[in-house]
Amino acid sequence: MKQSIFTVKSNTALTATVYRMELSGDTAECRPGGFVNIALSEKFLRRPISVCDVNGDILTIIYKVVGAGTEQMSQIKAGATLDVLTGLGNGYDLKKAGAAPLLIGGGVGVPPMYLLAKKLREEGKRVSVILGFNTKTEVFCEEDFRALGCDVTVTTVDGTYGVRGFVTDAMDGDYSHIFTCGPEPMLRAVYKASKTDGQFSFEERMGCGFGACMGCSCKTVTGYKRICKEGPVLSKEEILWEA
Repeated sequence: MKQSIFTVKSNTALTATVYRMELSGDTAECRPGGFVNIALSEKFLRRPISVCDVNGDILTIIYKVVGAGTEQMSQIKAGATLDVLTGLGNGYDLKKAGAAPLLIGGGVGVPPMYLLAKKLREEGKRVSVILGFNTKTEVFCEEDFRALGCDVTVTTVDGTYGVRGFVTDAMDGDYSHIFTCGPEPMLRAVYKASKTDGQFSFEERMGCGFGACMGCSCKTVTGYKRICKEGPVLSKEEILWEA
């Protein structure tokens, strides 16, 4: 974990509620599946946001406005500075990907898939991506993944764009390993439908974001783990689903 000051380069809307922010600073500890923790003025707790992309000293995050903190973030202008903790979370293990990994992102679980896809493509992997949304107006990042050379499928629950249904309705191809991030109901469904080993990134409310408060602990087959520290990525074989 490292505390750094980042400068906001841009902060633009992708949909009615989703924003892309680019920040300039020390990105050395940012990695696929990890997250950063951003301090906001007059807010006691930092806001944990997944790493979407890293390009030199530019960190890209994509976030959804869901409360007062992210609403405040959406109003930040270029040139502002932010206090950011980087290098948080355990991230994805790319060594387990195999030749043809499948990446599945749902909603705000889509952004962490991008840097992962980018790294896997750099290694020459044949990467397939499934992006799941509720409706057409919520779709973002589809063309970004296509530009990497990924095979991209978009699903929408209401059928207004792409494949009608859930991400599991598009999991009919051959793949060597699954990487996924999204809401828990989606992760449960992917877990049941998956034919290979995989890595699942969990979304959880966090207090400190670096393992001190124990507020985001969950039970696994090997005991309790902190989503912010030993997670957010858990391997398929260690996950215990609560009834």
